[in-house]
Amino acid sequence: MFSGIVEELGRVRSLDKPGVICRLAIFAPKTACGIQLGESVCVNGVCLSAVEVSKDELCFEVMQETLKLTNLGLLKRADKVNLERALGVGGRYSGHFVTGHIDATGTISKRQRKGSDVIMEVKSPNGRVLPYIALKGSVALEGVSLTVSAEGTDCFQVSLIPHTLNYTTLGSKKEGDLLNIECDILAKYIYKGLASKGASRSSLNPSFLRQHGFA
Repeated sequence: MFSGIVEELGRVRSLDKPGVICRLAIFAPKTACGIQLGESVCVNGVCLSAVEVSKDELCFEVMQETLKLTNLGLLKRADKVNLERALGVGGRYSGHFVTGHIDATGTISKRQRKGSDVIMEVKSPNGRVLPYIALKGSVALEGVSLTVSAEGTDCFQVSLIPHTLNYTTLGSKKEGDLLNIECDILAKYIYKGLASKGASRSSLNPSFLRQHGFA
């Protein structure tokens, strides 16, 4: 379990695809010094297990299914990646609950600067993630915990503050780039619960929620 608060920008040293299992090596001195063999690390929003650890490098094995459903297969040598270690017990909790299980990839359809911030619009493939997107709700893009600032019929928007732009890979993303999307796990379970009671997206209104004990 993660929080969506990036701890380090790592750099890809290699991405080897010899067969069914891909091997990803990342230069990450800050993260590597606190990781034990087999521990989970969130890499651009994807939960991976460290199979080799040195003082400044982490190595992961990535299955073809992961390459197919995320953008990790597009990584190249020297690319930056967002890294976060698994949550510890007993500290303050920022961000939101992030599992590292990607729901879909989406494309940046618009990127506009608004003062010192950037408004980023993400188009969802076939509207797949939109049932779990709510205005002012949480979403993780590339493993970064963000707040939904606007909704559309086939897209949603987030606002990126200067800190996010400077300390995550989202600062270098441009229109047309592919992003890993993980929706809020609470939204997914609530939606599934409502669907089991015969609700459609159009019927998710306050009266329906109150009637079935969700509000």
